Amino acid sequence: MSNKEDEDRAVNLAAQAVQLVASGRTETGARLLREAASLAPENPKVKAAFLKIQSDDAIHLLQKLCRKFVLEQDEQAGKEAVEYLNRSAEVPGSVAKECLDLVVGERGIKLKEIQDGMVAGLVRESVAAKSGLAKLLLEGSTAAFEQIYDIGDKSANSIAEIVLQPSAWPSESDRAKVEADVFQLFLAKLLAVGHDDDGRALKGIARLLATDAEKLHSFIDEDLFDAILCSLDYRQPDEVRSQATLATAKYFELSGEKGQVYLAKFITGSIKKGHGEDLVLAFSAAAAVFPIVPAQAAALFLTEGFLTTLIPLLDKKNKSVKVEQAALNMLSAACLDNACRTAIKKHCLQWLRLVMNNGKEDRPGLAAVILAKVLDHTFPGNDTRGKSEQGEIEVNDLVPMFKKLLADSREVNRQSSIEGLAYVSIQPTVKEELVGDRLFLARVMDCLKAGQPGATTIFGALTLIDHLTRYLPVLSEEQKKMNQLKAYANASKSAAKPEPLEESTAVSKRCKAVVEAGAVPSFVAIGDHLSPASTAVVVNIMLSLTQTPALRGTIAQQGGARFLLLKHTAITGTSDADKQARRTAGHALARVLISLDPTLVFPPAGSPPLTSAIRPILSLLTEDQAGISEGPRNLLPSFEALLALTNLASTPSGEATEIIIRQALPIIEDLLLSNNPMIQRATTELICNFMNSVAGIEIFADESKAADRRLHILLALADVDDAATRKAAGGALATLTCYEGVVKGITAKERGMDILLDLCTDEDQDIVHRGLVCINNIASMEGPAGEAARKKLEDAKGIDSMTNVVESTKDPNIRALGRGAVHALRG
Repeated sequence: MSNKEDEDRAVNLAAQAVQLVASGRTETGARLLREAASLAPENPKVKAAFLKIQSDDAIHLLQKLCRKFVLEQDEQAGKEAVEYLNRSAEVPGSVAKECLDLVVGERGIKLKEIQDGMVAGLVRESVAAKSGLAKLLLEGSTAAFEQIYDIGDKSANSIAEIVLQPSAWPSESDRAKVEADVFQLFLAKLLAVGHDDDGRALKGIARLLATDAEKLHSFIDEDLFDAILCSLDYRQPDEVRSQATLATAKYFELSGEKGQVYLAKFITGSIKKGHGEDLVLAFSAAAAVFPIVPAQAAALFLTEGFLTTLIPLLDKKNKSVKVEQAALNMLSAACLDNACRTAIKKHCLQWLRLVMNNGKEDRPGLAAVILAKVLDHTFPGNDTRGKSEQGEIEVNDLVPMFKKLLADSREVNRQSSIEGLAYVSIQPTVKEELVGDRLFLARVMDCLKAGQPGATTIFGALTLIDHLTRYLPVLSEEQKKMNQLKAYANASKSAAKPEPLEESTAVSKRCKAVVEAGAVPSFVAIGDHLSPASTAVVVNIMLSLTQTPALRGTIAQQGGARFLLLKHTAITGTSDADKQARRTAGHALARVLISLDPTLVFPPAGSPPLTSAIRPILSLLTEDQAGISEGPRNLLPSFEALLALTNLASTPSGEATEIIIRQALPIIEDLLLSNNPMIQRATTELICNFMNSVAGIEIFADESKAADRRLHILLALADVDDAATRKAAGGALATLTCYEGVVKGITAKERGMDILLDLCTDEDQDIVHRGLVCINNIASMEGPAGEAARKKLEDAKGIDSMTNVVESTKDPNIRALGRGAVHALRG
């Protein structure tokens, strides 16, 4: 190729390189420029291209992208700028300030969504951008607000965030002044359109009220509060209603009587107008404020003439779907209050039944849910047993409707079904009907697994399953007597008889049906995104399911043990509710491990390891001693924890025993002295299994004072009335008497040998066997310790005792052990 051709090609490559670098394709541009330099290094145009690109390299990438987006309306450059900021990349202050000025200052940008993302990203990632936005607002709050607000939702949010950050402002007085201006500008935006379609103004209002309501709530007058209440319209998007609800709640906190007056005037005034749109707004507002200010909302609801005119009013508007829906929402919310439920039951039952039977879309389901609430006798204050005063509607009549709704493909109907069933499933007959329907249970499990994180259907479905599987509480004798006294005192009502469908046998059958329907795999599938409230319910369910020993193998096989272990670890709160949920998870895990081989539940090569189950179970012992709640002490968790620990201590490696001893030996020693014979027996059986481990033997055999004290307790336990405790203590001693330190300790005790000889004459042949093993071990011991022990046995007439055992037994094994002992004692 000639020099002329090289020169032309180099110039062409250099020009392409400049264009590529300008478009952001730096690597490709640099490659072409290197090729151009290799062809014509002295060419003026090639050198100029080098200088041009070097000067561009000094410009920050974000600056290039912002300039290209703003000046050339380049969509790709804007997207890359947003991605850059979303990566939380570090942005120099001067760069961020220039980019903010560029993006905010240009009014002609058409790509608003990208512009919105760039503003929000700059303010989020850069302190300089925060200060720059604060400066714009300080110089002219109205103009800057209008300019930034119109960019988009994220930019408007940035305004609210900035005025709440003192570090972005020269002084607190400057920040407070702009905060007041911005809050009023947000209010003006809300009032200008009647209600905020995209919730942009409401977000700002709610955000500022949530943080600084005391200073700002006085700016809200009656018209502005009406505008906020209008945004509670059930037809608004969830995000808009949630922001309006937050703003309403914060305003009620500080406005006192004024807020209540505004609310009453809005609702009563809208209803008096009688127009469909006004009724929707009134009913929607009433439904939304019931959970916020239930007393005030109930007072309005129960105002004389309100309900008596409501049904005729709805009949006039019976062609208005939106009015009917809003009224149903209000009635459902009003069921929070006992007096309101009574009033609904008195005035609205027949209308609700009509809607349930003849309504369209999702209204029949909602009407059925309201009926379930007002007929549910478990609601405080409801005196019905599931039947209306007119005798026309029973709770059981609602079940087919809820089953039908659950099979519907629409999410809103499934939600109504789950909510309604959560109420009616309190009834024993309803529980039996539901668990007898396998297809229904399968749909409930499908609903669980299909629920999105935080979905109300998950909590509702879990509540339903909890009702189906819940056992009646075990009452202490004192509680039983108190219940009897209450029944006698309440002479107008017959004493409540035990419900056969609530007895343990019936509940166990329901638990079996739930497990067979796939409850445990469903819980495992949703375990990662359960809310704290849902977690508390699901561990209660697992505690009920694990009460039946025959189900524990299936539960473990389906991942239930690992699920409970993970839930116990995930609950980290310190509230009483958190402590109780954590305790329940540990209790259910203990039940799974009582009767199953621990190495099958947690395989040696699997994850998590078997030893990870020890801490949750031990916590049942420590928390039980501390007492996490008032009332009669329930020792069942401690008892079942001890059984599970005993099973864990039986594993061959001995690692479990070492961990139990290291973490809980003082507690276990205290439990050996428990006044409760079942706790004492279970603890002694745990000690017996400790003998599988060197660590378990050492705590009795190391000849320390602590070991001697433990040995003294163990000997005493071998002499108690409870045969199972004697057997466990004898089993431990049968191993320990192989060790010199233990034999010395027994010899030193005044009644040590007498207790062992008594074991040999017990009525239980298993205990006799253990006692004979102890005597054989001691009689065969060599050295001074053995001589002293044999002497002590001879003084206690051990040879005579052993001879009597041999002569009185027909068991060849016991006879052989007795002869061996006699032989060893005679030397």
